[in-house]
Amino acid sequence: MPEQIAEPPALSPTGGQGRRSHAALLRYIGKRLVIACILLVGMTIVTFSLTNLVPGDPVAAALGQRAADDPAIVARFRAEYGLDKPLLEQYWAYLVRLSHFDLGTSWQTHNAVAADLAKAVPATMEIALSAIVCAALVGLTFGMWSAYRRGKVTDQVLRLVSLVGISVPTFWMAIVCFYIFYYRLGIAPGSGRLTPGLSPPPHVTGMYTFDALLAGDLRTFVDAAAHLALPTMVLTLYTIGLLTRFSRTSFLEVLDQGYIQAAKAKGLPGRKVFFKYVLRAAAIPILTVVGLAFGSLLSGTVLVESIFGWPGLGSYAYNAASKLDLLAVMGVGLFVGLVYLMINLAVDLAYGFIDPRVRVG
Repeated sequence: MPEQIAEPPALSPTGGQGRRSHAALLRYIGKRLVIACILLVGMTIVTFSLTNLVPGDPVAAALGQRAADDPAIVARFRAEYGLDKPLLEQYWAYLVRLSHFDLGTSWQTHNAVAADLAKAVPATMEIALSAIVCAALVGLTFGMWSAYRRGKVTDQVLRLVSLVGISVPTFWMAIVCFYIFYYRLGIAPGSGRLTPGLSPPPHVTGMYTFDALLAGDLRTFVDAAAHLALPTMVLTLYTIGLLTRFSRTSFLEVLDQGYIQAAKAKGLPGRKVFFKYVLRAAAIPILTVVGLAFGSLLSGTVLVESIFGWPGLGSYAYNAASKLDLLAVMGVGLFVGLVYLMINLAVDLAYGFIDPRVRVG
């Protein structure tokens, strides 16, 4: 009798096994949701505590030194924002506001922090989505190709490219790209999201390329896409290097497994071996890195946004931190933490669907 190739457990069993599998999946989802709620509460504590431990006087930063020297103005300011109350009362008031989706009012812009974030987040989301999609497509392809060509010239070249990609600082790469493509060659537009004088498309998502397509405005779409190209390219190059190296390692670990060698020895088509065995087994660690990379793109684009004049979350966070705008800083910190929390939750849930062993473990 020929040796049978061990296959992963079925994803959609029937009968009693199906009911047990569905119950295990529901328990798995429930546990992850409970953990997410606990982490969310802990995140509010950390965000509130850190912003109240920063050095410097936020009142002086908000009012200016001349106004801060007037005790009456300072007392009125502290009373207006609740800074004259004990920290526990301030934290409770913070939770009450959060329950009403109120992040407070920025001391610098005098707008609701939620309204400021609603303008800044779509701009950063537009870059992050474009970068992670391009990086995932190219990085995973390079990683798979490098793994299958292990030890050959192709593998060495791709490893070198990925090493350069993750080693070059993004701010330096942004400066070089801006200098070459805008200043020297003149084939890329300047800073900002649109050419001055061009009106933004009707607001739907806040991402100009998507909104322009929805409105059927081809001229605005082309202009927005041109402004989006350089910052997206800079962030994509770094992320490609990261995903190439990690996916290569993941694919190599799976390719060295006995059941993969047995599948090849039985003469199964290479495409079937890859999609049915290799890709499925390597997907879990790769999903983790893609999720973390996307979160990093959303929260870590300060320098790139500053160089390209992109009015996104990074620029808003930098301005808020430099001026000790505590409510704005707390809003940004809470949003970034929530992004990582949602990404980790989505990745954990994806684990349960990809590999049944995870949800019953």
